[in-house]
Amino acid sequence: MVLLALESTGLYEHLYSLNKHNEVLAPFLIEFFHHPWNGLRFWDLVQPSFMFMAGVSMAFSLKKQEAMGISWGNSFRKTLKRCFWLFFWGVLDYAVRGSHLSFELWDVLTQLSFTTLLAFLIFRWSANAQIIVCAGLLLITEGLYRFAHVPGFDQPFTDQHNFGNYIDLLLMNKVNKGGWVAINCIPTSVHTIAGVLAGKLLISGKNKIRTLLAWALVCFVLGYGIDALHITPIIKRIATSSFTLASLGYSLCFLSLSYWAIDVRNRRKYLKFFTIVGMNSIFIYLFFEIVGDRWFTGYITTISSNLLAYFQTPEALILLLSSLSVFALEWYFCYFLYKKKIFFKL
Repeated sequence: MVLLALESTGLYEHLYSLNKHNEVLAPFLIEFFHHPWNGLRFWDLVQPSFMFMAGVSMAFSLKKQEAMGISWGNSFRKTLKRCFWLFFWGVLDYAVRGSHLSFELWDVLTQLSFTTLLAFLIFRWSANAQIIVCAGLLLITEGLYRFAHVPGFDQPFTDQHNFGNYIDLLLMNKVNKGGWVAINCIPTSVHTIAGVLAGKLLISGKNKIRTLLAWALVCFVLGYGIDALHITPIIKRIATSSFTLASLGYSLCFLSLSYWAIDVRNRRKYLKFFTIVGMNSIFIYLFFEIVGDRWFTGYITTISSNLLAYFQTPEALILLLSSLSVFALEWYFCYFLYKKKIFFKL
C-alpha cells in the first residue's frame, strides 16, 4: 500500500523522467512501471501480492470465526457483504471519467470481490482439492484464450485482439487501451486461493518457510518454463497462466521473507511506519485513487510547488518534494485514524 500511495503521487514518473538517460538509475526506475506486454517487472508483482495477502488474511479471519463458533452460513453472509462492497467501490473508483459516468471492471477491488468469494467457497476443502481448483482455473484461462475463436478476437496473446478484450466488449461495450481485461479475475483467483493455503500453513505447526519456498520454486519453474519454451508468454495485462505462476512464486518468497524476519527473527523495530498504513489499507487505497487522483494531489501539489518556487527551488526538486508532501499527508491521515483506533473494514 505504501508503494501504491507513492505511485499515486507521481513520484516514480518524476524520478524516471529526471533519470531516463542515466544508465544506472533508468533500468532500476523502469521497474516501477508495468511491462508493456511480454515480460515481468517489479511493479507487475504488486497487484498479485495484494490478492495473495487478501487470501492469507482470509485464512486467519475464517479460522478465528470457526474458533468463535460462527456458523458457515453466517460467515458466508459476511463474505457476501464484503464482496458486494469490494465490487461497489471497485466500480466507483472508475465511475467518473472526466464529465461523464463510466462502468468499468478493471479495478483490483472488483477483481478481488470475485476471487474472495471463490476462495471462501472452497476454504474448507483439502489442500490438494484447492490446488486442483487452481490448476483448473489456469487451464480454463488457457482454453478460453486459445480455443474461443471469435472473429477479430482470436489471437490468444495479442493486445486488443484476444478473448479477454472480446468479453470486455460484451460486458462494458469497450476495450481497455492499456490491454487490461476483466476476466483476469479467473486466473488471479489462484493468487487468493494460494494465499489462503499459505495462511493455513502459517497457522499450523508445520515447517512453514521450507514449504513456502518449495512451492515458490515449483511456481518459478512452471511459470518461467512455459514462457521460455514459447508455450504461454508472461503477460501481466491479461494474467496469463505463466504470469500467474511466476508472480505467485514471488509472493510466496515475499511472505517467507516477511515471516522469517518478523516472526522468527522478531525484527519489528521499524515496521510501525508500514503497519499504520496497512491497518487502513482499503481506506487509503480508495482515498488516493478517488479523492487523491481527482482533487487532493493536484491541490497539495499546487500549494507546495508555488511555495517552493518562491524560494527559487529547481523545478525537478519541486516535483519530487510535492509528491513527497502529498504522500506525507496521506500517511498522516492513516496515522490519525490509527491513533484514534478508527479502522475501516469491508
